[in-house]
Amino acid sequence: MHVVALVPAAGRGTRLGADMPKALVPVLGESLLLRAVRGLLGSGSVHHVVVAAPPEQLGRMEHELAELGDRVQVVPGGDERTDSVRAALDAAERFVPTAEVVLVHDAARAFTPAEVIRAVVAEVAAGACAVVPVLPVADTLKRVDEDGTVLSTVDRSPLRTVQTPQAFTPEVLGEAYARSRDVATDDAGLVERAGHPVRTVPGHSHALKITTSFDLAVAETVLAPAHDSESEVYAESDPPGA
Repeated sequence: MHVVALVPAAGRGTRLGADMPKALVPVLGESLLLRAVRGLLGSGSVHHVVVAAPPEQLGRMEHELAELGDRVQVVPGGDERTDSVRAALDAAERFVPTAEVVLVHDAARAFTPAEVIRAVVAEVAAGACAVVPVLPVADTLKRVDEDGTVLSTVDRSPLRTVQTPQAFTPEVLGEAYARSRDVATDDAGLVERAGHPVRTVPGHSHALKITTSFDLAVAETVLAPAHDSESEVYAESDPPGA
């Protein structure tokens, strides 16, 4: 199946305390954006990537991704994440009109293992219209009132945390964005509101979203070394589908 991935990368990175867009923050010498896009293409399941960048950073992000060639396009993003996804989706319809699967992926989840990317694509190929990777909730959850007093303990067994990439048929994602002008941090949520079922596949702890300086430290000391070692092994073998 022909797969295109959308990467909204216009975030400012304020919680990281960075003086640059979060996607350009380096981890061991390579930006989150470069690592995320290379990971998508390196999964063997993604054919094209459209990145939505801050309008004033278009040239910088194009230069950042130049080594990946013409399989990557960079377009102006918007003030909100949904604006950036919408811009990337519009561009994908022009650049890759034959796409049968559309992924939406956070540049901040730069260390998502290839098997997670392949799993969401495979689920759409098997007939799902929307798929998200998830993990069980590990912490105990409490419901509290406005004063912070505990009202009850929440049953966490049916709860999941959601990661990216999220995968959709182009028709379903396009419909969800056409029907909603809401600001959302989760594309599957828009699809749910449009009345479509969303399936799940197992996520991975390495798909951590790099949001804070602590997350960045984890990425530099744990995630990047492990990911780079796996990439070296991968480079010496045939890629999936070769």
